[in-house]
Amino acid sequence: MKHCTQELDLKEGATIYLHKPLGMSSFGLVHRFRYAACQHLGIKKLKVGHAGTLDPLATGVMILCTGGHTKRIEMLQQGSKEYIAEIRLGQTTPTFDLESEPDALYPTEHITPEAVVEVLKSFVGEIDQVPPAFSACKVDGKRAYDLARKGREIALEPKRIRIDEIELLECQLPVILIRVACGKGTYIRSLARDIGFALGSGGHLISLVRTRVGEARLEDCLSLEEVGDFLSRCVPVPQPKG
Repeated sequence: MKHCTQELDLKEGATIYLHKPLGMSSFGLVHRFRYAACQHLGIKKLKVGHAGTLDPLATGVMILCTGGHTKRIEMLQQGSKEYIAEIRLGQTTPTFDLESEPDALYPTEHITPEAVVEVLKSFVGEIDQVPPAFSACKVDGKRAYDLARKGREIALEPKRIRIDEIELLECQLPVILIRVACGKGTYIRSLARDIGFALGSGGHLISLVRTRVGEARLEDCLSLEEVGDFLSRCVPVPQPKG
């Protein structure tokens, strides 16, 4: 992906893999790419969408589609995904990550690496998962996070999701590092919460990297700093007429 060997027609349609940085929203990444592409092409508007939202505190693979390729977004979102997630056991937060302060503490002395491995196995397959209240899920036509930030109690229905693989990479209790391969609609923040509860404790996400979406891998992605050079090599600058 990084080594572009042909011209791209962004207005007709192209698919670009980007590495979303920490602290930036998915919309912010789309905006930054659209602005750079419009500046390069000398145009005011360009249709750009993304296949799969990442939270601001997550990093990793974001697939952007331009022009006619935006019709592929729904298909691309169906692809399996892979994440590296760092989870802090013994605490919960309202947002299930570091966006909010801990709201409850739990014991962790009873947790062993062997217990973690056994609990992780129980999440593989099709399971029902309750999305976070602070999420883009809709409740009565409104985003759940908008209602949650106003202090409203949110009761979201569980959704059937698919976990293909969970691997324990590191276990430095009370912190564990896991690799998760999963299907569409999986909230890793909810998975962190549920793993904590299954261990007789609590849990929340402290870092998350999406390493793959379908065939797009992290090593294939452009950083924001590389976008300008990529556009200059892959996208022709329109020549003035006459």
